[in-house]
Amino acid sequence: MTAPFTLAAGRLHLRPLAQSDFDALCAILQDPEAMYAYEHAFSDAEVQDWLDRQRSRYEKDGFGLWAAVRPDTGELIGQCGLSIQPTPLGNVVEVGYLFRRDCWHHGYATECARACMNYAFWALDIDTVYSIIRDNNASSRAVAVRNGMQVVGQFTKHYYGVDMPHLIYCARRPAPHKDGGQV
Repeated sequence: MTAPFTLAAGRLHLRPLAQSDFDALCAILQDPEAMYAYEHAFSDAEVQDWLDRQRSRYEKDGFGLWAAVRPDTGELIGQCGLSIQPTPLGNVVEVGYLFRRDCWHHGYATECARACMNYAFWALDIDTVYSIIRDNNASSRAVAVRNGMQVVGQFTKHYYGVDMPHLIYCARRPAPHKDGGQV
């Protein structure tokens, strides 16, 4: 992604992550409670790898996880975006999100995920978007359901020495109205 990019996402804006976001990412990725779905908090090296991977995705795929920032302050409070993920269904475009704990239960993940889904459907011309969510992650599952996603499969990921059952949620692009607008 070479051009400046900002996506309005409800009360937040999404923009590409930058190296200057490292400390704000650490506040999320190094919080054991925020990272319960990963079974561990990240080290500094893992945070840097995460940041580098997103920036590589921007160049390769044209998207990745983006910084979720408050437009009034520019403060990064989370991340949300699109990535290509392997599943038993094949490689899929996933919408994913992860926020600082003090920003949970404010509707940010729902708003940002919805904006990313619409971006995938209408700007990237992607017909189907997925979310891959650990079966014990009730909050993320609720976000998927609020955004009209339904379970279409399940599988177990093996990560960090743990078998982690995951559900595959899916949403399809709505059909356009006769006047050209979306449903």
